[in-house]
Amino acid sequence: VHIITMNIVTDPKSTLPLSLCEYGLRTHEHSIETPHGLLHVTLHGTSNTRRPAILTFHDVGLDSKSCFSPLFKFEEMQEIVKNFTLVHIDAPGQEEGAATYPMGYAYHVCACVCLCALGFRSVIGVGVGAGAYILSRFTMIHPDSVEGLVLVNIDPQARGWMDWAAQKITTLTSSLTEQILSHLFSQEEMSANADLVKSHRDRISKAPNLINIELFWRGYNSRRDLILDRTSNFKCPVMLVVGDQAPYEEAAVECNSKLDPTTTSFLKMADAGGLPQLTQPSKLTEAFKYFIQGMGYMASSVMTRLSRSRTTSLSSSYSMEGERERSRTLSQSSQGGQMPPSPSHTMEVSC
Repeated sequence: VHIITMNIVTDPKSTLPLSLCEYGLRTHEHSIETPHGLLHVTLHGTSNTRRPAILTFHDVGLDSKSCFSPLFKFEEMQEIVKNFTLVHIDAPGQEEGAATYPMGYAYHVCACVCLCALGFRSVIGVGVGAGAYILSRFTMIHPDSVEGLVLVNIDPQARGWMDWAAQKITTLTSSLTEQILSHLFSQEEMSANADLVKSHRDRISKAPNLINIELFWRGYNSRRDLILDRTSNFKCPVMLVVGDQAPYEEAAVECNSKLDPTTTSFLKMADAGGLPQLTQPSKLTEAFKYFIQGMGYMASSVMTRLSRSRTTSLSSSYSMEGERERSRTLSQSSQGGQMPPSPSHTMEVSC
């Protein structure tokens, strides 16, 4: 997976691309020429650049719309949408209507467009699966450009020899569609949420750009390890998100153990699988609001369903140098009064 930074030609009189200034809150799409082909970017939200943009990157087998539209169109997410600019990036060739790449095409995953050219000093990255890995690597290379990271189903490890052999066998016995579905969903989820799995199976198997999806899949499987160390990796607050039925639950837990506990929040979502942004947008929206508030934005935001629910609880745990561990349970009530969790503690949350 290659990280590429690209320049965008904008109106020299504006700090944002001309289209975004002109259309305000309307969604507008850009096709950006890069050394490795066109990159599709969708912008939406406010034109205020005093706040970081929210930059998203999707998983394999999805595009920005299928991965993030249910979350960012969710009613209670609109408070965030009205206060930030959303920058949705499609991996090359993954957007609707993308031209099919020829066999043997040298595929490169572009992690981010040039932030200065877009007019943003920094971003808050939101990535799922492969997108979480790509944004993580970009953050390590450009730490001053990223103020915060939300990583859903992150797997920071490269495939080992056993994984490589298993993948070779799987390639011979399973179709590309089934391989990607096993990446997106656990076996438990495939049985329990058959309708959701079927909709993604039909969408992937019938995709006109299936070759492009395969190239993205191969690129992700050839990734290198993210070198994680508590003292030298991410310089920004990080929220790790994983469902308790997700295929990468163990990988996310392992990743959490390697990050700085003073800047990392760990959200484990009960009864959630590999795509919690689609199946539980309300809970993820609430957690995202807490995360943004912990960064100093939207301090006056009113919490929604989770904060009003008497049945929701937050199970918090953190350790001191790996030797001591404490846990406590915070019950949220409809009376309010709870301060939002600060990203200064590593937290494991079941909601």
